[in-house]
Amino acid sequence: MDFGFILASAAGEIFSPTTAAYALAALGLAVHFGYSGLLNFGQAGFMAVGAYGFAISTLTFGVPFFVGLLIAIIASSIFALLLGIPTLRLRADYLAIVTIAAAEIVRYIVTTNQLTSVTGSANGLAAFEGGFYAMNPFPEGSYFGMNNRDFFIRVVGWALVAICCTLVWLLMRSPWGRVLKGIREDENAVRSLGKNVYAYKMQALIIGGVLGALAGMVFTLPRGAVQPANYGTELTFFLYTCLLLGGLGTVLGPVIGAMIFWVVLSLTQGILYGLIESGAVTWLNTVQAGQLRYILVGVALMLLMIFRPQGVFGNKKELAFA
Repeated sequence: MDFGFILASAAGEIFSPTTAAYALAALGLAVHFGYSGLLNFGQAGFMAVGAYGFAISTLTFGVPFFVGLLIAIIASSIFALLLGIPTLRLRADYLAIVTIAAAEIVRYIVTTNQLTSVTGSANGLAAFEGGFYAMNPFPEGSYFGMNNRDFFIRVVGWALVAICCTLVWLLMRSPWGRVLKGIREDENAVRSLGKNVYAYKMQALIIGGVLGALAGMVFTLPRGAVQPANYGTELTFFLYTCLLLGGLGTVLGPVIGAMIFWVVLSLTQGILYGLIESGAVTWLNTVQAGQLRYILVGVALMLLMIFRPQGVFGNKKELAFA
């Protein structure tokens, strides 16, 4: 078993585009749940709306990259409005039910055969990333062992993570962010001070949804394809795992949580595959090993919730009131 290769593969996941996408989407959940108390179980739906909004506008209408980006952001904002208008005046569990159902509705809509010419049905859409890579300023060559395309998407993805983290940090330190935290703790008390709780919740839902849409684009650009199977309900729960690992009411927590999540997955997969190939483990095949690694991550998450429920960067005092 080549431990050097296993460790190198795990280290490569720290700054991969997929990790950047998970960090962005988990940051959106931090705005929703960590700071606002909005129980959104449909972040995968926001990611799908962003990815498909960009892909469809690019392939069907031939718009430039930044116009496609704007369409993805607008589509996610409309999606947040459609979810929030009927639910944000109700209890948090209603929002959870609506969001998890809405994410599945989005996935089934893009899978229908009647929309194959637009969405590609179950096969999805491909070859829409040309406009993005046309902006690549890096000439062909090797950059830290990567080609210029892989290096470019990493630079863009993590620059976007840094920008979004800075914006969220500034927002949460502002009076708007303090009101949002107050709503998380006791929205009736905030309402008694004359604040429009419904409007604040809607704004937070839209901001977190836009972050999810950006994550959907970062997630799909390096693959050059968008497929509905990638945006199932389990994706949202993986994102919650990243959020809980790092800490709920934090900015850097979702980013570090996403890194830990993918490093642990890569390490467990590499070790299990190595044990199987060397013959040390004969009671597992590679398919079962791929499922076992998620079980191990789940066990690790349960232990974390027992011994450090606030996550790596979370503040336990913020959990005391709830």
